[in-house]
Amino acid sequence: MNNISNIFALLLLLLILTGCSNNDPGPLAGTWKMDGLMPITVHFRKGESEAMGMIEKVSYEVKGNQVIVTSENGPMEGISARYTIASPNIVTTEFGKLRRIK
Repeated sequence: MNNISNIFALLLLLLILTGCSNNDPGPLAGTWKMDGLMPITVHFRKGESEAMGMIEKVSYEVKGNQVIVTSENGPMEGISARYTIASPNIVTTEFGKLRRIK
């Protein structure tokens, strides 16, 4: 009986850890455009982001009105960027302002 309890506890822990994965972009989900000298379109999807034709695996961490996006592969692996939600259609970053287009 003790083995069954241990197995159940292990399965419950795995389920909790799986549910905590940071693949959901939350309020960043969708397509955004940054204007300026170098206009860029960025797509935020579950577990990835795409900009300038490059798709990267990323993780998302939502903290209040901020979303921390961390690259998990490629040349930017381990690098994080902070996106601050100013409104449902405007996000600010240290690189500039993004407007939702989709």
